[in-house]
Amino acid sequence: MLFCELALFAWVPTVLLMFAALPPRRAVITAFIGGWLFLPVFGIDIVGLPPFSKVSASAYSVLLGVAIFDSGRLMSFRPRWFDLPIIVWCFTPLASSISNHIGDYGGVYDGLSACLSEIVLWGIPYYLGRVYFSDWDGIRELAIGVFIGGLIYMPFTWAEMRLSPQFHKWVYGFHQHSFVMTIRSGGWRPMVFMQHGIACAMWMTASAIVGVWLWTSGTLKHVLSIPTYVLAPLLVLTAAFCHSAGALVLLVAGLGTYWWVRTFQNALPLLALILFIPAYVTLRASQAWTGENLVEFAQSTFGEQRAESLEFRLQAENLLTQKALQQPWFGWGRWNRNRVYDPDTGKDLAVTDGLWVIVLGTTGWVGLTAIMLVILLPAVLYLSRCPPRWWMHPMAAPGAAFALLLPLHMIDNLWNAMLNPIYVLLIGAMMGLGAKVRTAQARQSGFPIVPRPMAPPLAV
Repeated sequence: MLFCELALFAWVPTVLLMFAALPPRRAVITAFIGGWLFLPVFGIDIVGLPPFSKVSASAYSVLLGVAIFDSGRLMSFRPRWFDLPIIVWCFTPLASSISNHIGDYGGVYDGLSACLSEIVLWGIPYYLGRVYFSDWDGIRELAIGVFIGGLIYMPFTWAEMRLSPQFHKWVYGFHQHSFVMTIRSGGWRPMVFMQHGIACAMWMTASAIVGVWLWTSGTLKHVLSIPTYVLAPLLVLTAAFCHSAGALVLLVAGLGTYWWVRTFQNALPLLALILFIPAYVTLRASQAWTGENLVEFAQSTFGEQRAESLEFRLQAENLLTQKALQQPWFGWGRWNRNRVYDPDTGKDLAVTDGLWVIVLGTTGWVGLTAIMLVILLPAVLYLSRCPPRWWMHPMAAPGAAFALLLPLHMIDNLWNAMLNPIYVLLIGAMMGLGAKVRTAQARQSGFPIVPRPMAPPLAV
């Protein structure tokens, strides 16, 4: 584990070197994406601070780099009404801890500690996204960074699909997750340096969707002299072969939504994806819907093994929501008090995989509402302030791709709680961009002011 610790601590001076050598905006992108892709799945306990992990190492390092090399940017932030959900989300744990103060558990100190964890994991990337990428050029540069990040990971994923997931063990000395869960349909599900194969597959799916939008809108034509029309389809193929049924479904949903927007110049499928999330949470929390038909669909489409996995998760949700609704407003706080245990044996009866049910159990409806707004509000803002008939324009396409990725990410998190700080970075970027769309249109700063602009031809 010594090399893991060295890698995490070495990331701080490495990021500072990035700020010394690169423009600040590009340094932020490189630091967050590079750290997420290659740092170990490992945490170092530090008294009074959240564990020092690949997420917090990047957050601390980038914040320090900005303070040293671009300090004026730190003061450029101007809070707006749409920043309220992230504030509520970061500070709801304080209310949860105070409302569950029993003996040595909970209370103000515990609550402030929990708030600090959320500020590091969510607040800092969001803040940096707001101050660095809340304009058209920033969104485009961030989208290109996500696309290139997927291209960088592509050979690693193909190697692990052939050889089995080994890179994390070769470099850091251990498998980051159960090796049995990488065996899929006679092949291997890659993990590379991420916490799970699902996280890796979702990263490739996100990069592929962004790549398709950049390619077909003409936003990006080449990467290192290689045409984007060659690279984007390869990335789609890679994502499809990552042996993750959920990621494959979301890839198809994302590409289908892209096709619909391009063809009909409206965003009805995107609206359906956004509305599906609160509908699912409400129906499952009230247990008005058992999810049996979803299990039947999984069985008919992906086989018995995937259907059993989904059914197991739904049964766990039933137990966890019953426990969560005993403390409906602010949840049970930390220390696993949201879990369900056998009163006789103390055995944990329900695995907590889904982000929504974890948030409902720990921070209640207040926290769950806040985090859903954090993830979904940027898509709604973009949809309301930048009409879909413009989404294939090279300036608007990167933001449109992100508006699609956010509900897809939240849908994945209905069953898998896997934080990716890149999404938080782009959430901050998209929140700030929403307020400036009309200004950009009015000034005609490269944005077409026409009644119904047509999608440009494929950039081939």
